[in-house]
Amino acid sequence: MNIFDIAGRAMSAQLVRLNTTASNMANAGNVTGSAAEAYRAIKPVFRSVTESPGVSTVKVENIVTTRAEPIKRHDPNHPLADADGNVWESAVDSSAELVDMVETARMYENNVQVLQTAKSLLLETVKMGK
Repeated sequence: MNIFDIAGRAMSAQLVRLNTTASNMANAGNVTGSAAEAYRAIKPVFRSVTESPGVSTVKVENIVTTRAEPIKRHDPNHPLADADGNVWESAVDSSAELVDMVETARMYENNVQVLQTAKSLLLETVKMGK
């Protein structure tokens, strides 16, 4: 595993994280007629991968559904309301998702910078050999 593999795997993991955040944001505010049908946020689970001493990267182990409960709201005029006039909003914290999105974007950018730096160093090394 070299620097390009390590940064590439990290970027791939951050893309999965960004995709789950985008899915959560897309479903924020959705309502359904029952708590069982309500959308719950999803999150990736990362695992550290060490192939040799001092060389580690990350892997997406799984994508899990959070245990957050949907928000019950009384809205008898809503077309999806149950017999009691209740609807359930998706269990997504939009503020937390936005923070997660910014953090993910920064981590991705950091790995892009690592790749650019490694490329520059390699090119400088090749120039020295000429």
